[in-house]
Amino acid sequence: MRPEDWYLTEDVDDFLARAGDFLRSRPGLHIMQLTWAERVRKRGADAFGSGAPLFGVLAPDGEVRATFYRLAPRGFGLSPLTPEQADSLAARLAARGDSPPGVSADEETATLFAEAWQRHTGATPRPRETRLRLYRLDTLTPPDPMPAGRARVLGEQDLDHIMFWCGEFASAVGEDVSISAATWADTRFADKRYTLWETPDGTPVSVAGMNPLIGGQIQVDIVYTPADLRGRRYAPAVTAEVSRAALAAGAKDVVLFADLANPTSNALYQRLGYRRLADWSGYDFLPGTPGSPR
Repeated sequence: MRPEDWYLTEDVDDFLARAGDFLRSRPGLHIMQLTWAERVRKRGADAFGSGAPLFGVLAPDGEVRATFYRLAPRGFGLSPLTPEQADSLAARLAARGDSPPGVSADEETATLFAEAWQRHTGATPRPRETRLRLYRLDTLTPPDPMPAGRARVLGEQDLDHIMFWCGEFASAVGEDVSISAATWADTRFADKRYTLWETPDGTPVSVAGMNPLIGGQIQVDIVYTPADLRGRRYAPAVTAEVSRAALAAGAKDVVLFADLANPTSNALYQRLGYRRLADWSGYDFLPGTPGSPR
């Protein structure tokens, strides 16, 4: 596997033309690449940072074997890689002088690439504290009994409500994002469809969102209930409703991520019928010492 076997492009349409079928053949494991490529395609290359995006395809014999993307100033997102593929990609990108802040991928791939990046650049990979589990819906099993109340799909007239809930969610998970009417359209939250769970008197108590249908798949993202309202089955109820809506929208697969440090949410999703697809992790790259490999 040679570094030059990796084809690089800044054109998302070129990337999808070459790798779209490959990505859609295993949509769950390629959820991040499919999602971000579609966002770039719809919003433009400069919507998520000042630098040009970078996409890569490994197809030495005409058959796509692996892919990656990077949206500056973010790090690399990778498809599953073998050790040889990870090493050749690290060599290719290091030779370009790339200096990404990190990498995110399935756990094995993230580790393989982090080790390869250290070999080729001298940068020290530091594991991120947050580890995720990617789930795929098997058979939806709504909670029984459901809590009192009802689900309500939010529309454009509910924008203030949506922004409030997304701000609460971002704050709870430590996501560094400014959410306001002026910034909303540029956030990752703007392209989702949201559902609220309301109590019988109309009080909103939990929210869940879902991304657009991409590659026959919908990702449930976000799910949030304020801390003082948890334990009342609101989150299972609203997650079940969003999962049902995703299936009704034509999704063959419904997926979501859960923080492995939160056993409550992981147990919740499993009770609803979600099953483990892969564990997900990331590394931050600390600068190498003078004289490090390059």
